[in-house]
Amino acid sequence: MFRGKKYQESAKLVERSKLYDPEEALDLVVKASKAKFDETVEVHVRLGVDSRHADQQVRGAIVLPHGTGKTARVLVFAKGEKADEAQAAGADFVGAEELIPRIQNENWFDYDVVVATPDMMGVVGRLGKVLGPKGLMPSPKAGTVTMDVTKAINEIKSGKVEYRLDKTNIIHCPVGKVSFGKAKLADNFNALLGAIIKAKPAAAKGQYIKSCVVASTMGPGVKVNQAKLSD
Repeated sequence: MFRGKKYQESAKLVERSKLYDPEEALDLVVKASKAKFDETVEVHVRLGVDSRHADQQVRGAIVLPHGTGKTARVLVFAKGEKADEAQAAGADFVGAEELIPRIQNENWFDYDVVVATPDMMGVVGRLGKVLGPKGLMPSPKAGTVTMDVTKAINEIKSGKVEYRLDKTNIIHCPVGKVSFGKAKLADNFNALLGAIIKAKPAAAKGQYIKSCVVASTMGPGVKVNQAKLSD
């Protein structure tokens, strides 16, 4: 794969075979960021579980101490008083059945998180094939299926992120922007890893965290020493 000059310069800062302490790794990610925009910093954690088994799923949500550096756009499926409450709490979009054709036929995805009251899940379920692959399907585990829409919206706007396994047993999750600096990124990183470790399924055997890599949007990956993560 061809890599640009800036990427190649950044890659020289990172020893590919070395495992770095978390703070050192995040410091390198910040130093290696050469893009003209404020890059997002992501964590990629490979777990020793099998996502094909329901009892080995790892999924949840956490409000990062310093947020993500981005204000998420929230779509809420609700009716009546709950719809009014969602509007008052600052939801970007609120609606019910009338949104179905817009999402299905017009490919409308101008939102980052979908929240629904439990009574609306019958309606939202019809969008499973569309929202599911994009990671937008509301879930009780992530706190996005709830009657307390005000709390859900406030947490999302404050920097709540959802983490979940992909088909290759890896969790990909943002922990902030390069402009945060290593200290704030480390706080967010530790909060996320703590939540993932806490969510370890009882059915998981052997080493839980197989590998952990941090990287900015355009930068090289930096390997984190798993021994420095409480497993």
